Amino acid sequence: MGWDTLETKFARFGDGLSVSEDAVIEGYASLFGETDQGGDVVGKGAYARSLAVEGKRIKMLWQHDPAQPIGVWDEVREDDRGLWVKGRLLDSTQKGREAAALIAAGALDGLSIGYRTKRAVKNDKGQRLLTELELWEVSVVTFPMLPSARVAAKGHSLEAEDSLRELAAVLSGARLELARR
Repeated sequence: MGWDTLETKFARFGDGLSVSEDAVIEGYASLFGETDQGGDVVGKGAYARSLAVEGKRIKMLWQHDPAQPIGVWDEVREDDRGLWVKGRLLDSTQKGREAAALIAAGALDGLSIGYRTKRAVKNDKGQRLLTELELWEVSVVTFPMLPSARVAAKGHSLEAEDSLRELAAVLSGARLELARR
């Protein structure tokens, strides 16, 4: 089996983010329990066996092209939320420089995983529940398939962003309530 048999899933960068000077990006390449636009749901622990393989390095590619590595993932792990990645875009590659510039400009905002399905079942909604995946790569891409997953440039905290969004929603709700009175 070669690269042509890999499946892909997309995630989304946060809005309005830039790349740090050392081009470090981090965030979620996949979120557990969320239905993507292809109707698939990744289950908790789906990546565990693949990530446990001794010495395995997950590749950082440009648009899923195995001939165009653009950086390195220094950390790839599962947590309660999903598949979290942290890595560096390499300015020694043309596409790495391009990716950094496009992210900084807000023109590029996606991540996508390349994997092989090892185990999957249909859930009661007829969706494919992916329970074991062999992860090969995480790419920087143009179009996201899972809009709720994202990556941030170094210095941006996803938890802080989430907290600010929650606060904004509460304040917005309070303003609507006051306007009704």
